[in-house]
Amino acid sequence: MQSHKLEIFADYFQFYLQDESAEGDLSDAWDDDAVKRMFAVSTGIVGIGTARNMDVPVSLEFLDAAPPEDFFNCDLVVEGSLLVSTGPLVVAGCTDYFPGAARFPLEPGTYRVRLSCFGLDSLSEDGLDGEDHYRVQLWPGSMTEPTVLKQRAV
Repeated sequence: MQSHKLEIFADYFQFYLQDESAEGDLSDAWDDDAVKRMFAVSTGIVGIGTARNMDVPVSLEFLDAAPPEDFFNCDLVVEGSLLVSTGPLVVAGCTDYFPGAARFPLEPGTYRVRLSCFGLDSLSEDGLDGEDHYRVQLWPGSMTEPTVLKQRAV
């Protein structure tokens, strides 16, 4: 397993994972269901929603197979797919300078993406500070529609 700790500016309460060559657009993908599950998908792109419009900690893990379902401490868990046509994988906030965004080597193929959110209810009153953090796990897998595996308590 490869693991990377990132600090991403989640402008507009989101960041994304994208095949570098993808030309998909998430503007239509953020419908009501996607906003609720904090996970939007378009061709070659996965959008990850966040609780804050600030820098957020993200753990990015590249795995060989599906991880165990260790959802106990998670507030929300969602799984979907990402098609990588060429690689590398770009991870960035939606207003980041694309050429300067973090890149990770990733072979072309279909990948499962699991988002696990923690500390979503820990935000300060003004919403600027919090203990929220996000784990994103990728492994080779088949295409699937975004599915909520653990629902956030409201």
